[in-house]
Amino acid sequence: MPDIAIIGGGVAGLTAGLYAARAGAETIVYEELFVGGQAAKTHRIENYPGFPEGLDGFAIGTLIEKQARKFGLTVSTHSVTAIDLVRRCLNIGATSVSAEAIILCMGASPRKLGLPREEALVGRGVSYCATCDGSFFKNQDVAIIGGGDTALSDALYLARFCNTVTIVHRRSTLRASVALQKAAQEHKNIHFAFNTICTALLGEDMLSGLMVKNVQTSEEREFPVSGVFIAVGVEPRTALVRDQVELAFDGAIITNGRMETSLQGVYAAGDVRDTPLRQIVTACADGALAATEAVMFLAVKES
Repeated sequence: MPDIAIIGGGVAGLTAGLYAARAGAETIVYEELFVGGQAAKTHRIENYPGFPEGLDGFAIGTLIEKQARKFGLTVSTHSVTAIDLVRRCLNIGATSVSAEAIILCMGASPRKLGLPREEALVGRGVSYCATCDGSFFKNQDVAIIGGGDTALSDALYLARFCNTVTIVHRRSTLRASVALQKAAQEHKNIHFAFNTICTALLGEDMLSGLMVKNVQTSEEREFPVSGVFIAVGVEPRTALVRDQVELAFDGAIITNGRMETSLQGVYAAGDVRDTPLRQIVTACADGALAATEAVMFLAVKES
């Protein structure tokens, strides 16, 4: 039986594994696909501290895994099919595994538009993270799809260095806070396309524009941009623990500042938890803190 079981091998889970294993706890990370999580799908990351030339996203996960394994972390490629958090018990296929503490790091997925070739153009003009990829579009025309706080915050961020930023929103009014709306409306580089949806992504190897449609008039037109940032929300991967720990309205796990969930001995870290910023650096911090708290929990329990 491991001391600590970590569900998810993204940056948060691997960092938690590194800290827990280095502290002497027998620790297993369960990752059904490949280590690194969302970061591994990012071609180039330029805002991770200490790498002024940028870093390949896939490399981050593999490097942290290698570092953590050096301290005794076990990484399992078996899928966790069910979790009983009260008993701190995991089902790995037909096998049941118990742990003294559990750290939930299942991550979150950006909501997609569901358009043809959307996946193929990710990293080629299509992005779900303005702070991750925005700097690649300096002095260029870009669009943001969405109308909430994230969309307008992204627009204000991108407007610092992009030529124009057009917010494409399906409704006639925005859902963002009044302060963000006012700031965006007053910015000379930010424009709005209300009552408008994106119906197609244009371009072969790279995005060259959008096909957009006015939902009131049904008029369609091509809208040339070199980048589009899709900001229609994220979906925390909490299906395995729903109804077991306290969740926010969007399904993210609620934790306190110590990464503790509503259940003793159960922690959450990274994009799966309710957090205002989902970045690699914050996932690392979450994982380190969750593991440190879990190790302290074990120490108190054994004393």
